[in-house]
Amino acid sequence: MSEELVLSVDFPVTSCRIYEAWLDSQAHGQFTGSAAEIDARVGGEFTAWDGYISGQTLALEPCRRILQSWRTTEFPPEAPDSLLEVLIDEVNQGARLTLRHTLIPDGQADQYREGWEDFYFKPMLEFFTD
Repeated sequence: MSEELVLSVDFPVTSCRIYEAWLDSQAHGQFTGSAAEIDARVGGEFTAWDGYISGQTLALEPCRRILQSWRTTEFPPEAPDSLLEVLIDEVNQGARLTLRHTLIPDGQADQYREGWEDFYFKPMLEFFTD
């Protein structure tokens, strides 16, 4: 069995700004406060949080959608990668980022919910409003 999360947050920037920052090593590292290495193309690999997170980009729709395989060093070795779908839609006065995180190993969804909120969404709000 596996678990899934769906989380959304609005940012006061365009969908393209969010999309570009997510896929840019320097910007991603700035908004998380930790090193990221991102090969921003389909098939490209990435790491974030100093290697705690790793995966591969599976699909890209510029300014709208990023699909990645995703895992952390806390995944059981036998667990398959989870899937992270980043959906970005224009809304009044900015853009809404919706994360669909599926195939999370059993018992780990709550910790990743907190991680997305505390280590991505909160610092991204600061990054995009400075």
